[in-house]
Amino acid sequence: MAEWFELVDMSGRPVGCATRAACHRNTALLHRVVHVIVVNHAGEIYLQKRALSKDIQPGKWDTSVGGHVCPGEHALAAARREMREELGITGAPLMPLHEYIWRSDVESEYVTTFLCRHDGPFALNKDEIDEGRWWPFLEIWGRLGSGAFTPNCVEELRRYTSDAAATA
Repeated sequence: MAEWFELVDMSGRPVGCATRAACHRNTALLHRVVHVIVVNHAGEIYLQKRALSKDIQPGKWDTSVGGHVCPGEHALAAARREMREELGITGAPLMPLHEYIWRSDVESEYVTTFLCRHDGPFALNKDEIDEGRWWPFLEIWGRLGSGAFTPNCVEELRRYTSDAAATA
């Protein structure tokens, strides 16, 4: 059974639907995704290592939570669903961070990102995640450019630090 994604225009308004397979090979099909950056009270960021079975960026470190928005689903509801499915987090408050369009060689995404303050523990979905751990900022910045992180993760971390600097 095909998985369907909602297509949106440049403002994030729904304009149709397409299959996952179509969206992941046609950059003209802009579809919605959510990311959640989970930060603990020490200021470390929890990152997940994508399962080797993933079709995009397998085995690379990625944002704490990430996933596609179902047709008709609100981004906040999708973020909560993905947090529950990937890390087992329920009931934690989410703060909106930013929205932007992300383009790669294989797809185009309308990204909505949230922040969650949570210290764990987590129940990792082994179908999605090979491992997860807390990363201090200095360790992340020391490994940038090494190919260890997904390009999406690097962009999210860049935007998160820009957001944090702007509100400091």
